[in-house]
Amino acid sequence: MSSSAAQIIRLLLLLLILPLPNLVMTSSAFTVSRSQCPIDSVPADVCQQSEMMDGGLMVRCSGLRLTQVPVGLSNLTVRLFLDKNLLSSLPADSFSDLFLLDELDLSHNQLSSLEAGCFRGLASSLRFLDLSSNRLSLLDPAVLSGLRAHANLTHNPWHCDCRMQLSMPQLALDPSSLAEVICQTSDLPNLGAVGMPVVLLVEDWDLCLSVRRTTDVVMLVIMFIWFSTVISYLVYYIRQNQEDARRHMEYLKSLQSLQV
Repeated sequence: MSSSAAQIIRLLLLLLILPLPNLVMTSSAFTVSRSQCPIDSVPADVCQQSEMMDGGLMVRCSGLRLTQVPVGLSNLTVRLFLDKNLLSSLPADSFSDLFLLDELDLSHNQLSSLEAGCFRGLASSLRFLDLSSNRLSLLDPAVLSGLRAHANLTHNPWHCDCRMQLSMPQLALDPSSLAEVICQTSDLPNLGAVGMPVVLLVEDWDLCLSVRRTTDVVMLVIMFIWFSTVISYLVYYIRQNQEDARRHMEYLKSLQSLQV
């Protein structure tokens, strides 16, 4: 075999080994699509999902050290497990696309704040909500967005106040855990509220009473200031008129003395 023929054979072998152009383009397109995702977002494919008998999905994102709710979760998700992560807050509309969500497990995170509307869209579907073992101290009614779910609120440093009392009727607490939902701090510290189960405190005391009393005191102060201002103006007005009248009388007397 001549040297030129051998070179031609080597060239043909190299062409067969090299990847096809369309495969290179496909790989590049995938890289671009991934790079278009926000840097701080977590794709849903980090979680494990399995199909349930009713056709819904069970998505498990447990113990992945997530700092936020994954994006792109399927709207067929029925059960979502986000326990044992590093979530510190829930922004508004965190689950608004999951209109079939029946169970949500957020236990064993670092949640210290829940923004208003974070559970928006779940009022008609969510039946089980686990917020246990977090750092929650406040529960505002605006956070629940009409949510009525069977909830586990144990092992949180709750502060019992008026907002807590208004929020509790929206949730059906697990009866077995009622004694473990404890007031760590309270607006009524002198009445022995600290260390008391929340459910007993909201039933036996009116936690909004102090708020109403404060509002009444503020209204009384405002009314007192308003009346004081009005009275001060009337006194000034009367004295000013008296001074003008006195000067007018003196002027008339001076005119009479000149005529005489």
